[in-house]
Amino acid sequence: MPRLPTPLTVPPDQDGARGLRRRRRAEAATAWAFVSPAVIVILGLSVVPVLWSLLLSFRASDLVTPSRWVGLDNYRALAQDPNFHDAAVNTLLYALLYVPLSIVAGLALALVLNRRIRFVGVYRTLFFVPFVVSATAQGVLFSFVLDPEFGVANSVLHQLGVSPQGFLTDPGQALYVLVAVTLWSGTGLCTVVYLAALQDVPPELVEAARLDGARPRHILRHVTLPALAPMSVFLLLWQAIQALQVFDLVYVTTKGGPLGSTTVIVYFIWEQAFKNFTAGYGAAAAYVLALALLLPTVLSRVLRGRARKEATAS
Repeated sequence: MPRLPTPLTVPPDQDGARGLRRRRRAEAATAWAFVSPAVIVILGLSVVPVLWSLLLSFRASDLVTPSRWVGLDNYRALAQDPNFHDAAVNTLLYALLYVPLSIVAGLALALVLNRRIRFVGVYRTLFFVPFVVSATAQGVLFSFVLDPEFGVANSVLHQLGVSPQGFLTDPGQALYVLVAVTLWSGTGLCTVVYLAALQDVPPELVEAARLDGARPRHILRHVTLPALAPMSVFLLLWQAIQALQVFDLVYVTTKGGPLGSTTVIVYFIWEQAFKNFTAGYGAAAAYVLALALLLPTVLSRVLRGRARKEATAS
């Protein structure tokens, strides 16, 4: 019986595999060489300070002398501090007023500016310009306008026969005046976002609703608002975060006064860390604020999850 020939096999190319791995390692090293400066900046300016402030919140420190470990004492002191309670209440009231009012006003302006009217581009620009102005510039501007003695606002009220108002110097008015100032600047963002979202509302749905006899309010309720729901959730989250972090306007205009009526949490943190030199106590307050900032994020995720489940079920 003749012997079968031995099958030919190609030996593995060891040098080729090693060369491929070598090239991949070289490419990875080159990539890390390019991105390492950005990674170092991110770690140095965000991750490291976050971890350092977390450790600082468990210590008693004035940022000058050596600190000592106090555990949860800073957090226990916050729970019993009436000034922190007042700052939390002021921040919550500010957010509860500013967030819904800015969203509703932005939606109303977007619906008006979405029509074909003359000079609509000019109107859109005018409503968005205040958003570009920094909070510091806004504070300086309105400090002059709302000055109780020499401000333009009281001069106009005097011409109308209304008694002068304290505005930012009145404990009963100061926080509401700050809300009004922030609405003047923050509504522009909501308007622009809603204007962009209105361009994506399917015109065939609107036309079909009109042919079925739907009135404008019905179209707004059953067609436009559902289409704007994702943008509404985004604006709710964004405006809530901005409201909970308000600081610049308070610092420039009232510095937490009068009588602590405008002391918000971020100003309280700054005051404890850099004015009273109780950095550990201020860091603990900052982490309480960080937990509060997580709530809108968690809420938005829950709402999105429910919306997806409803859409899948339908």
